[in-house]
Amino acid sequence: MKSKTTLKFLTCALLSTGMCMNANAQSVENRQVNKAYWTSGIDGYVLSTAIDSRNIKPANSASVSTPRFTAFFHIGANVNYDITKHVGIFTGLSIKNIGFIEKYNNPDSTAKRRVYTFGIPLGFKFGNLKYGSFLIAGGGVDFPFNYKEKGFIDRGNKTKFNEWFSSRTPAVMPYFFIGAHLRPIVAVKLQYYPANFMNPNYSETVGNTTVKPYANYDVQLLMLTLGFDINYRPRS
Repeated sequence: MKSKTTLKFLTCALLSTGMCMNANAQSVENRQVNKAYWTSGIDGYVLSTAIDSRNIKPANSASVSTPRFTAFFHIGANVNYDITKHVGIFTGLSIKNIGFIEKYNNPDSTAKRRVYTFGIPLGFKFGNLKYGSFLIAGGGVDFPFNYKEKGFIDRGNKTKFNEWFSSRTPAVMPYFFIGAHLRPIVAVKLQYYPANFMNPNYSETVGNTTVKPYANYDVQLLMLTLGFDINYRPRS
């Protein structure tokens, strides 16, 4: 049932994208410089992993976690300003679903940790802005507002919980990105979060003992996104 729902969602997204591409292609040549305009700035599909730099075997080495794919729930809107026909800037607001998957061998189990975040990007555009094909680069900050953790042991014995404004993760998550906007509306982006995704100082009481479940964690997110940047420009 879940796979059918996902297939329907992807099909609707692709059909909607096709209709928007046709409408957007007709108006892209009308972009004017020195005028602000809106774009959707949606990170539609996100493939992420985590670079795990904990003291693991072999000692002091880094590993990459199991890839995590998500298409829900990512929305956003950007304000753009083209300084010239080849250089522009943008900022905006976004909501993203980001996280990582951790596998254990003894016993065979999986933990999934994710947060929903409010984000503010700040980026630069270089290329043929009027045509709609250009490079993007910049950074931003995300502010987590909901944390969720799921656990599975031998594909059973599921546990899960979520917390609003949890202190299990940092309150601020800075990131950097590079990518490209492809005519007319597709945007491909690589994002890197250099700070630890988990808060190693977080503590909780289990029984009569205070523990720090993330004390040894040192994980940085790496994300590849396929987005849709639909333009809403003023008339010429």
